[in-house]
Amino acid sequence: MKSLTIIAYTGAAAGLAALGVAMAKTNPSQVEYEEYAVQRLTEYLKTDVCKKTTNLIENLIRFNCDKLVDSANPQIQEILSRTTERQNYIIFSIYRTDLKINSWIPSYKFETVGAFDQFYTYTAEKQ
Repeated sequence: MKSLTIIAYTGAAAGLAALGVAMAKTNPSQVEYEEYAVQRLTEYLKTDVCKKTTNLIENLIRFNCDKLVDSANPQIQEILSRTTERQNYIIFSIYRTDLKINSWIPSYKFETVGAFDQFYTYTAEKQ
């Protein structure tokens, strides 16, 4: 019975070590997070900002809103790069983004965890 327990503990330890190595190898980088964040922010702008404008002037602007958002991707990535802090825990990372462009546009706070080459945004607050 004792040898069975030792084998079980050894197997569990080896499994946890393998999981740790796999997580460390698939911990996404800051650049990967920025690409993810640009994609998510672009989708948000296109669906919630461009499509939901109501007055005449905004409707005129909306005509090219999607193209404007697409053309601003490099600038969006630059802003996200400057406003994001990464905490790297080897097997996963936490990204905190305080997105504040100017006083006319509301600021947002995002918290995202990255692991296994995936991202999960668990906090998105308008400030």
